[in-house]
Amino acid sequence: MTGPLSSLKVLDFSTLLPGPFASLLLADMGAEVLRVESPTRMDLVRVLPPHDGGTSTSHAYLNRNKRSIALDLKRPEAVEVVKKLVAEYDIVLEQFRPGVMDKLGVGYEALKAINPRLIYVSITGYGQTGPYRDRAGHDINYLALAGIASYTGRRDSGPLPLGVQLADIAGGSLHGVIGLLAAVVQRQVTGQGQQVDVSMTDCAFSLHGMAGAGYLGAGVEPEMENQALNGGSFYDYYRTRDGRWFSVGSLEPQFMQPFCQALGRPELAARGLSPKPEDQRALKREIEIEFEKRDFADWRERFAALDACVEPMLPLSEALEHPQIKARALVAEVPREGLPAQPQLACPLKFSHGLPAPRHVGAALGAHTAQVLAELGYDAEQIATLRAAGALG
Repeated sequence: MTGPLSSLKVLDFSTLLPGPFASLLLADMGAEVLRVESPTRMDLVRVLPPHDGGTSTSHAYLNRNKRSIALDLKRPEAVEVVKKLVAEYDIVLEQFRPGVMDKLGVGYEALKAINPRLIYVSITGYGQTGPYRDRAGHDINYLALAGIASYTGRRDSGPLPLGVQLADIAGGSLHGVIGLLAAVVQRQVTGQGQQVDVSMTDCAFSLHGMAGAGYLGAGVEPEMENQALNGGSFYDYYRTRDGRWFSVGSLEPQFMQPFCQALGRPELAARGLSPKPEDQRALKREIEIEFEKRDFADWRERFAALDACVEPMLPLSEALEHPQIKARALVAEVPREGLPAQPQLACPLKFSHGLPAPRHVGAALGAHTAQVLAELGYDAEQIATLRAAGALG
């Protein structure tokens, strides 16, 4: 079975999380993804714990279904290999700081001259322009500068380091895939490729959504616990008697009424729509008191049959066993050479024509170097010459 992106061939120069998560989605949907990896500067995800069978589980997941070629781009012979690859792999994904790929001789302009159809996706912290273009950063920094952290957290304890990397994945990875596919569609019409500049800070900034519209249009500054959806209303998490938690999102009256009935406090329902902060704080306290009267299992049973937008907060181990997660087949068994298949998070997108089954976990560094070079027309002697020159590490 081929996937919907089986016509795409992608050269992936990225490391760590944002770029590899983007190319994972592409590979899962059938694109042929070839990682171009440095033999002298390892992708740190390769050694990130925990490990399974001697391999980082993060690497095995993020780089499944991709091949790997080892090229030392500081060697001119390796740069020539990339230039040959670009004749066939007409999409490049890279994550270096601006200008690094140019210095290596494989920047957009250099490769575009070889293949005008080239689509060149650059994922960076701050983009290709602006005073911060060369500045280092991580997910937490992008969220802080973009203003998102300023209203994500509690007034008494401050901003929260999120459990998932929002700027990296929602900012860099997902917007990178969107930009890449948009450029592919335009290329089908014009025959021309282009560079796509993806700034993780820019894309995180765009996620302000309603709060951003409220400030720009009405001057309302979003702050911690002053919005309906960030803890400023009863829409929140509540602790049970035995120290577990429930999420309550019963905003609409048709959900609030059965929720309050289940609490044994039907009179609270009328207070749910009050815009006054003091009313919401009082309502939250009443709900907190009620939740503290029963254990998690009691509340779970009580809310299981109610369509009230109330759900238990599950640790990952329990989420994996939830019937909805299981029904959606969100875990895949991915083949490993010489070892049992490894369970991994599956591609979450569903297509009526289906997706190809996972082929393999993330490959060893340079595992496909000889194979890829042979496909380009290099014979055994030429490959040996490249090795001797240090181009392959």
